[in-house]
Amino acid sequence: MIQRCTWCGSDPLYQDYHDTEWGVPERDPRALWEKLVLDGFQAGLSWITILRKRDAFREEFDGFEPVRVATWDAARIDRALRNPGIVRHRGKIEATVRGAQAYLDIEATEGFSPWLWSFVGGQPILNGWPDTASVPTQTAQSQAMSKALKKRGFNFCGPVIIYAFMQATGMVNDHLTTCHRHGALTAPSAA
Repeated sequence: MIQRCTWCGSDPLYQDYHDTEWGVPERDPRALWEKLVLDGFQAGLSWITILRKRDAFREEFDGFEPVRVATWDAARIDRALRNPGIVRHRGKIEATVRGAQAYLDIEATEGFSPWLWSFVGGQPILNGWPDTASVPTQTAQSQAMSKALKKRGFNFCGPVIIYAFMQATGMVNDHLTTCHRHGALTAPSAA
């Protein structure tokens, strides 16, 4: 039997996400922005809810191409609010448009990926948690990234959401030591 982190339960979609995406270091700036947006939509909800709607989000948000989303006007936001396939929350949708504009500024001046990765020194933080109770919900790094994102114009990016983002994008390896993915993502080639 495959040992996994307990949070993914027995749902096949969740298990596949755990086994193939969660904790894998992501360096592509567009993919990082997409994940940041989706984590913001998760606020107040469960990740499985967002995961089940991810394809609809990708379609509605123009493939999460920031240059396109940054130009959305009120009519385009209203269109998104009518899509039952996504989380229809005006504040989160408007925050996505502002986040796309902020992304473009950071990408042009510093590079979005290098800027985000600088909060962990450019390399994944390799943790060795024995159980779920040991895993923090936020760290000094997630607090600093959250504060910096807010200063640049992002919303729905508190330190707990940002720590989940850091876990998901492999900035930290928080797979439990008993999980089959921990060792694979701790190996030097994974970074």
